[in-house]
Amino acid sequence: MPPRKKSDDAERARRIAKELALSYPDVGTALRFESPFQLLIATILAAQCTDEKVNQVTAVLFDRFPKPADLAAADPAEVEELIHATGFFRQKTKSIQSASRDLVEQFGGAVPRELEELVSLRGVARKTANVVRGNAFGLPGIAIDTHMKRVNQRLGLTRSDDPVKIERDLMALLPEDTWTDYTNQVIHHGRTVCKARKPRCGECGVASLCPSVEADEAAPSRRKASRSRKRR
Repeated sequence: MPPRKKSDDAERARRIAKELALSYPDVGTALRFESPFQLLIATILAAQCTDEKVNQVTAVLFDRFPKPADLAAADPAEVEELIHATGFFRQKTKSIQSASRDLVEQFGGAVPRELEELVSLRGVARKTANVVRGNAFGLPGIAIDTHMKRVNQRLGLTRSDDPVKIERDLMALLPEDTWTDYTNQVIHHGRTVCKARKPRCGECGVASLCPSVEADEAAPSRRKASRSRKRR
């Protein structure tokens, strides 16, 4: 069988994006925010934590420290107490306070729009920057988290484990104006259908475009046969 052409992959990626858009037309980020600053801090706190828990924490955090200057000048012990439930609270406190100080000192308290400026903030990597660009400013961005990595690998749109390489693979395949919506839709799809331990391929709207469906569907029967052989 001849190797697939890049044009074929791009066409399939566009079809996948179209189907996900039809399946999840109103899906956005699950993090609640009222400003770019709030989304920036919430995204940092969301590492290794559920969005639901982050939303509970930030409701209190932003009421106490509504602006970058307020959070930058806060007592770290108080911040740690407020965000404790998100996990890794000491490191996250350092990250969100450092980013807040950078906003105050370098950008006059405003969150920048450009990727290069966002990643210059301490505690802010490309994933966080792209979440903010896409959802707070309406600019195109592909944010790679564990769901984006898993789902796109299963879809055969990337073979890499490196988030930056995955981002570049998808940027090369997908139209720029779909990047933000595609990210949000894939993350939602990964949480609800294409789950890590047991993907629900029978309920997947892009199953006909996914090269991993057959393997995933056959996995339970293979495990059952393996257990049967061991009993013998």
